[in-house]
Amino acid sequence: MIVIFKKTATQEQIKNLCSSFEAQGLNIHNSEGKLTHLIGLIGDTSAVDIDLVRANDFVEDVKRVSEPYKKANIKFHPNPTVVDIGGHKIGGGSFCVIAGPCSVESEEQITEVANAVKSSGAGLLRGGAFKPRTSPYAFQGMRAEGLELLRHARTQTGMPIVTEIMNTEHIDMFRDVDVIQVGARNMQNFELLKAVGKLDKPVLLKRGLSNTIEEWLMSAEYVMAEGNENVILCERGIRTFETSMRNTLDLSAIPMIKSKSHLPVVVDPSHAAGIAWMVEPLALAAVAVGADGLMVEVHNNPACAKCDGAQSLTPTQFDELMSKIKAEAKFFGKEIN
Repeated sequence: MIVIFKKTATQEQIKNLCSSFEAQGLNIHNSEGKLTHLIGLIGDTSAVDIDLVRANDFVEDVKRVSEPYKKANIKFHPNPTVVDIGGHKIGGGSFCVIAGPCSVESEEQITEVANAVKSSGAGLLRGGAFKPRTSPYAFQGMRAEGLELLRHARTQTGMPIVTEIMNTEHIDMFRDVDVIQVGARNMQNFELLKAVGKLDKPVLLKRGLSNTIEEWLMSAEYVMAEGNENVILCERGIRTFETSMRNTLDLSAIPMIKSKSHLPVVVDPSHAAGIAWMVEPLALAAVAVGADGLMVEVHNNPACAKCDGAQSLTPTQFDELMSKIKAEAKFFGKEIN
């Protein structure tokens, strides 16, 4: 349930009303914007008398919310959330590009790619230390050593790092990571979501291969319910009947998410298609439909990559893409961080 206050409402009036709701066992989510002040009631609101609440002369309106997600709901939080990662902002008109290799393979590789993508305009460095793979025989990542190499690349370039966590046992190892990624396969690993929700770290939450938008937002709700509201959603393609490409990028999800949630959304065109030459058109389309950022895989030698070389751009290709992204983002009124 949402209670919207009039501009003339005093803090004392709002406080007294909130106290009456809390006495009924409800939690309060406060949202105060430049033009609107509202509260969201979280809990069993079935016993709340809407007409009685609306009768207060300082209340503008009262609305019931049917969606099961509350903290991620735009109705509770009408202003877009802006996630700030070391000065690099995502959301609310700020556009950020996350780039780097699928997996960290060596100090030379990650440092070379980091310097390349930074010079082209990327704001954050991505790289997999732990890699979930379909085959148990495929390269699984360098694990703890990979995290150390990512931190080294951060020291060399100043770029915040984004990397994927696999399970709750690794939480302590990720305390020095700037953005913790929860991958598509773990989107509904609820214990992991609750664990990262207890951290003071932005969380990049990828959509599951076959999950609906509501399920995706409910996973974000798990993180936010633990107190961490710095959640970035990432559309990375969904599984359909099509076999000519790895996944099908659901571009329609971007404006739909924007109508339902205040959380920023980035698009991963690399995993969406799994084909390098498709990354550019998909990335440009993502900007056009309102994405707040991109996540692009870049490798200094894709042909020899230990993981997902077929979908990785070379530094030169990434530089060419960034020149187009910068112009397009400016056209759509976005500021690239």
